[in-house]
Amino acid sequence: MQKILPLLFIFFSTTAFAARITGTIKDDKGNALPYASVSIKEKGSGTTANQQGYYSLELAPGDYTIIVQYVGFARQEKKVHITGTGMQLDFELKPSQLQLKDVVVSSNGEDPAYAIIRNAIKKRQAYHDALDSFTCEAYIKTLIKTRALPRKVFGQKIDSADWKQMGVDSAGKGVIYLSESLTKIAFKKPDKIKLEVLSGRESGSNGFGFTIPTFIDFYTNNVQIMGGQFAPRGYVCPIADGALNFYKYHFLGSFFEDGREINRIQVIPRRKYEPLFSGTIEITEGDWRIYSVDLMLTKESQLEILDTVKITQIHFPVTKNVWRTKNQVLYFTFNKFGIDAVGNFLNVYNNYDVTPAFKKKFFNNIIMQFDTGVNKKTAAYWDSVRPVPLEQEEIKDYKVKDSIYRYQRDSSFTKRYRDSLRRMQGKISVMNVLWNGFTRSNYNPENYTTIQWQPLLKQVQYNTVEGLVLNGEATFSRGFPSINRELSFTPHVRYGFSNEHFNAYATLNYHNRSNWRGISNDADDNTSSFRSNNFSLSGGRRISQFNKGNPISPLFNSIYTLFFNHNYMKIYENKFLQFDYYGTSQSGLKYAANLLYEDRMPLDNTTDFSIIKYDNKKLTPNYPYEKMDSQFIRHQAVIAGISLSYQPGQKYVQFPNYRVPLGSKYPTFTLSYQKGFNKIFGSDADFDKWNFSVTDDMNFKLAGQLNYRIDIGGFLNDKSVFIQDYRHFNGNQLIFASRYLYSFQIAPYYANSTTAAFYTTLHAEHHFNGLLTNKIPLFKRLNWNLVAGTNAFYVNGNNNYVEIFGGLENIFKLFRVDVVGSYLNGKNGQVAVRIGLGGLLGGKIRLN
Repeated sequence: MQKILPLLFIFFSTTAFAARITGTIKDDKGNALPYASVSIKEKGSGTTANQQGYYSLELAPGDYTIIVQYVGFARQEKKVHITGTGMQLDFELKPSQLQLKDVVVSSNGEDPAYAIIRNAIKKRQAYHDALDSFTCEAYIKTLIKTRALPRKVFGQKIDSADWKQMGVDSAGKGVIYLSESLTKIAFKKPDKIKLEVLSGRESGSNGFGFTIPTFIDFYTNNVQIMGGQFAPRGYVCPIADGALNFYKYHFLGSFFEDGREINRIQVIPRRKYEPLFSGTIEITEGDWRIYSVDLMLTKESQLEILDTVKITQIHFPVTKNVWRTKNQVLYFTFNKFGIDAVGNFLNVYNNYDVTPAFKKKFFNNIIMQFDTGVNKKTAAYWDSVRPVPLEQEEIKDYKVKDSIYRYQRDSSFTKRYRDSLRRMQGKISVMNVLWNGFTRSNYNPENYTTIQWQPLLKQVQYNTVEGLVLNGEATFSRGFPSINRELSFTPHVRYGFSNEHFNAYATLNYHNRSNWRGISNDADDNTSSFRSNNFSLSGGRRISQFNKGNPISPLFNSIYTLFFNHNYMKIYENKFLQFDYYGTSQSGLKYAANLLYEDRMPLDNTTDFSIIKYDNKKLTPNYPYEKMDSQFIRHQAVIAGISLSYQPGQKYVQFPNYRVPLGSKYPTFTLSYQKGFNKIFGSDADFDKWNFSVTDDMNFKLAGQLNYRIDIGGFLNDKSVFIQDYRHFNGNQLIFASRYLYSFQIAPYYANSTTAAFYTTLHAEHHFNGLLTNKIPLFKRLNWNLVAGTNAFYVNGNNNYVEIFGGLENIFKLFRVDVVGSYLNGKNGQVAVRIGLGGLLGGKIRLN
C-alpha cells in the first residue's frame, strides 16, 4: 500500500491539473479549414483539426507555443499559459502573402521554379535516406460517405432494409464506413519495417478498422498511392530524378515562416494521360526540403476506378536536420454505377523517435502485428488517444451502429433472435432451386450450420457422350468456432439422358476457418496463427476429363458442340476413392499429399445432335485421338502425389487469431512428384513423374509488370503410363481464352501430350499498364492497355511449340483481347483471336 499510494497521488495530480484547450481554425472569411495541423512547439507533438476546423488537446500546466498550419495559408503561433482550467483558443489564418522575389531570368526565359526544382532533385535522395531508423505513432481515421445510391446495382435490387443496414437515409446519403486506429511504426534501413497495431475500431462491428498507415513518400522517384491498387505503375514524383521530362513548373511566389523562406511552385503535367500529379508543392529556400504538398490525380492521370484523388501533406522538423510528415489527408471521389461516394484517409503522425533501440530479432517476417486486445478498447480510451475530434455525424454513426451491433451480438445467443434471422432468409422458391441457388443457416454461434444449394439450371451441360446432362450439388457445413474449424459434406449427382448413366459421389472436408467472421470473434486463443492442416475424403462414381487440369469448360464445350459441331472435351467414367491432405506451415511452406484409386471406364459418343449442322464438320471420337488409334481399355490405377511450394522472404500480417501472407520480392518455387503403383489393389499403372516450377510477378512501375512461369519435369519411369497420366500441355481451341500463364492459347489439346524423360515450358506476359497506349488519342482516354508475351514448350525436335501474342486489356476494366500466332514442331501454325478477362477488375476474376 505504501508503494501504491504515491503512484495514485501522481496519477490523480496529473489528471486533475491537466487542462483541455479547444478551439476552431478558420480562414479570414470565416470558413473552416479542415484537417489543419496543430503543433506544440515545446513538445514536438500535436493534433489535427477535424473537417469542421475544430481541434482539442490536453496539456499539463506550463507555458507553450501553439502552432497552426494549413497548406496555402500563413502559419500562426500563439503563446499560452496553462493553469488547471480549460481554455478556448481560436485561430484565423490568412492566405500566404506570396512575394515575387527579384530573380534573374535566363536568356531562354526559364521560369525561376526550375532552378528550385533542380536543387530539390539534387537533395531528394539525401532526404530520403536521412534516417537510419525511426519509430513513430500513426493515428488513422477513414471515412466514406455516399451522396447518392441507386435502387439497383448490376440488376440486384437494394431495398430499404439494405439501406438502413448501411446507415443511409431515404435519399441514399450517409456514412457507410467509419474506422480509426492507432499504430506504432518502426523502420530500419534498408527496408525493414514493423507495424504494431495498438488499437482499432470500426463502426458497427468488432473489426480492426483500416489500420495500414499509408506513407505517401514524395522523396521517392515513383510514388505509390493506396498500395498501387488503383495505379500499378505508380506516379512520377514532382522532384523525381527525371521529373523535368514530365512536368512544367511555375513559380507562384514565396513567403516566410519561422525565419524560413518557403517557395510555392505550381506543378503542371507536360502531357495528359500520363501518371502525373498536378497542383502545388512548397520547397524551403536554401536547404530545398519539401514543406508541404497539395497535389491532385484525375482520370487524365491514368487514375483507375476512382474519379479524383487529392493529397495534402505538411512536413515539420523532428530534429534540427530531420523533417518528417506531420499529417496527411487523402481525399477521393467515386461516381460509378449510380453510386456517388466521397471519402478520406486522415493520417496524423506523432511521437517520432529518430534514435530508437530495437531488441534483437525485432524485425522479422511479421511486418504487421495486431495486439490481442486491439478491438476491445473502450470509448473513454478513444477519447483519450484520438488526436482529431470526431464530427457530429461520426459521433452519431458510432452511437447508432455500435448499439445495433451490441444488440445483435448479445441477442445472437437467444432463440428469439435466431428465429427472426431465419425468418428473414425467406422461403425456398422454385426460382431458388432452379436459377438463383440459396444458402440457409441456423445462426447458432455455438453450432453454426449452413446448407448451400447450387442452382440446377446453371449446371446443365451438353456433350456427345451423355447428351443433355443434369447436375445437382449441395453443401452441408457445420462450424466449430471455438477451434476455428469447419466440417462440410458435399454430395454430387449427375445424369446423362443420352447414355442413361447415373453418377454420384460425395466429398467430406475438414478444414481451417481461421478468419471466421460473424460467429465468434471474441476468442482469446492465439494459437491457430497461419498454420493449417486440412483433410478431404471423396469417393463414388464420376465423369472426368482425360487431362486432370480440366482445360475445357463444360459450358463452352456445350456451346461449341451445339452450335459449331466441335466436341473438344474428352471424358471418361471412373469409380474412385481419393484422400487429400494439405496445409501451410508456420514458415509459409505449402504442402499437399494425395492418394487416388481409380477404376477407369471408357465412354463413347452416343449422340450427334446439334442445333446447327455443318456438312464439312464431323464429330471426333471421345478419346484423345491425336495420341490414340482407338478407345482405351478399362483399367485401374493407384496414384500417390506430393507437392511442396515455398516463396522465400514471405511477409505476414499477424492478426490475433490468424496470419495472412503478403507476398515477397522473390519467386515462388514448387516441386511435385507422382507415383503410379503397380499391382496394388489391382493397379495397372507403373510410373514416376516430377515437375518443378518457378513463378513470379515483377513490377517495373512505369515500365509495367512482367508475369512469368517456368516449368521443367519429366518421367523417371514410364513402364506403364495410361493417357490419363501423360504430361498434358493445356491447349485451347476455343475463341475464349484459357487460364493465362498455365495454358497455350491456340495449341491442340492432346497432340503433344508426352511421357518423355524431360520437358520444359515457359509462359511470360508483360502488362504495359498504360505505357505506349497513353500516347494514342483514343486508347489514352479509355485506359485500354497493351499486353504481350509468349508461351512455349519443348520436348524434343519433333515435339515443340511456340506462340507469340499481343493484345489489349482493361477493356471496360474487365476484358482482354489477344491476337496469337503459333509455330508447331518448327512449322507455321495458325493465327487466332482469343477473348478473356484481364485488367484492373477482370484480372482478379477466376472462372470455374
